[in-house]
Amino acid sequence: QVQLVESGGGLVQPGGSLRLSCAASGSIFSFNPMGWYRQAPGKERELVAAITSGGSTNYAESVKGRFTISRDNAKNTLYLQMNSLKPEDTAVYYCNAQLWGTVKVYWGQGTQVTVSS
Repeated sequence: QVQLVESGGGLVQPGGSLRLSCAASGSIFSFNPMGWYRQAPGKERELVAAITSGGSTNYAESVKGRFTISRDNAKNTLYLQMNSLKPEDTAVYYCNAQLWGTVKVYWGQGTQVTVSS
């Protein structure tokens, strides 16, 4: 059974930075694409960023230029570097991975990010 475990969330002031990590229980070579989603209170879950096995990325317009998604296949880990954080980035962030060649999708349990002074 695949497990995705997020870490790195917390409370940060506006303008600050956080790096989220998503550790997979197995090889992430099996996943394409992988991504980060977020869900704020009262809102739908939305895609933040995604990355393919070849390294192609795409970002939500609201985070372009501030967030960077990356994957370390050797460490079976997905990352999200978040800079210049804003209060509107406050949400629970979820790691997502699609099993290559299938419609099977796995989710992590989520990590809370709160941006507040």
